[in-house]
Amino acid sequence: MNIIVFSGRQGGGRSRYFDLAHPVTLAVFALVVLGALGTAFAIGMQLGAHVGGTSGEPKAWSRVLAEQKTDIAEMRARVQERVDAIAGRLGQLDAHIIRIDALGKRITTIANVDRRQFNFDDEPAASSAPVASSQIPDVASQLTQLEQRVDLRDAQLSALENVMVGRKISDSVRPQGKPVAEGSISSYFGERSDPITGEEGFHKGLDFPGTAGEPVMAVAAGVVTWAGERSGFGTLVEINHGNGYVTRYAHNQSALVKVGQTVTRGEQIALMGSTGHSTGPHVHFEVLHNGTQIDPLIFVKR
Repeated sequence: MNIIVFSGRQGGGRSRYFDLAHPVTLAVFALVVLGALGTAFAIGMQLGAHVGGTSGEPKAWSRVLAEQKTDIAEMRARVQERVDAIAGRLGQLDAHIIRIDALGKRITTIANVDRRQFNFDDEPAASSAPVASSQIPDVASQLTQLEQRVDLRDAQLSALENVMVGRKISDSVRPQGKPVAEGSISSYFGERSDPITGEEGFHKGLDFPGTAGEPVMAVAAGVVTWAGERSGFGTLVEINHGNGYVTRYAHNQSALVKVGQTVTRGEQIALMGSTGHSTGPHVHFEVLHNGTQIDPLIFVKR
């Protein structure tokens, strides 16, 4: 290949021929090309150094992000440790609730109440104790379930307590037992001959003989509605127990309580005597229900 180069003025210049196949011409041409490439490379290095001055800021942000990732990982590990600790505590609380369920079941059985109303026999929910590692949503769900179970058991136990208290109150005001600590019955409820007149009559209570001054006790809790003399009864103590029940203790030597006073079962209310229509120291004991005398024997023998 030949290259023609023109030089000089227009019309008066000369032309030169270069043979690229000639070794000298080829070497010169290679040097020129290499020089151009070297110059371009040098310019590129200078430009790269200039631009590199502004690339430090992204590198700094990369370091900051790496540090934050490390902090987040450490914080996540600490949070996970606390979550696992909370989950373990939830497992302990769940075990306590299981024991409360068992206690409620026993109380329901002992109290002889309808177990359908106080259903402590249900299988508890799965234990909230962690198997390996709990997650925060899991713990939140477990807390909600535990709170619901606690609320339910609290309501059930409160209702059971009210039933038992009501039953205890009902039992305490229902006549039960004898008005004396010791002694047999000398005269029963029903038809009999009057010990003074000998005439047939209806005995409306039970007689418990004893010694003058011996304590006379209430057979149930209630409010004193009479404490003093009454015709035929001598010194009488009368107690209203509610639910239509009233008890009377007659022929006392003296009353130890006053009208309006509240008494409890077994409390001493009078001293045995022989006042009124009586032939000797004893307690005439009556039980009335809705204003009518009933046989006290059914309460004495309980």
